[in-house]
Amino acid sequence: MSGPDDSFETEHWGAGRLVAGLDEVGRGPLAGPVVAAAVILDPARIPAGLNDSKKLSEKARDRLSAAIRDCAEVAIGVAEVAEIDEINILQASLLAMHRALSALPRAPHHALVDGRFVPPQLACPATPLIKGDGRSVSIAAASIVAKTWRDALMRDLAQHHPGYGWETNMGYGSKSHISALRNLGATPHHRRSFKPVHNILWQGNSTSD
Repeated sequence: MSGPDDSFETEHWGAGRLVAGLDEVGRGPLAGPVVAAAVILDPARIPAGLNDSKKLSEKARDRLSAAIRDCAEVAIGVAEVAEIDEINILQASLLAMHRALSALPRAPHHALVDGRFVPPQLACPATPLIKGDGRSVSIAAASIVAKTWRDALMRDLAQHHPGYGWETNMGYGSKSHISALRNLGATPHHRRSFKPVHNILWQGNSTSD
């Protein structure tokens, strides 16, 4: 199966309209924020090799992220752990995407959004694309930027909270992360509304009662 192309963008580009790709990363982890990126590509300078960030090596993602930042308009949006716990992960993901789009230097005329939902009250019309990071170059670019930004953040947080393995598991619920959560307890960066974290905290409270 081939990678993403510009078939969703060409009609807009042909009419001189700015198109932003929107994607988020970090819906599944037990710790850390959910991070979204918005990217407006220059149709004349699209980096070669864009793809769903999950299908790329870390080295390729880092190289492409730098290339995207060099030739495109890029913005990041974050929804913090407290917001995830308060409004749920889906709503927090949409909020992060809304923030990313709003932070772009120029307002796009249209947005291509990864997934089946469009963030409410976007400043422009938007098209949701299921598995969009493998179908649209703009969304693929956003997925790469969001992934590299969040991975760097989790590596930084790992320095302040050693023992959970965030520098390699990026906050996802690996066996070693779950084990550390049981032994070390939860940090302020753990999502208490997520079942594994909630259950471990509840068990800890029950034992200490």
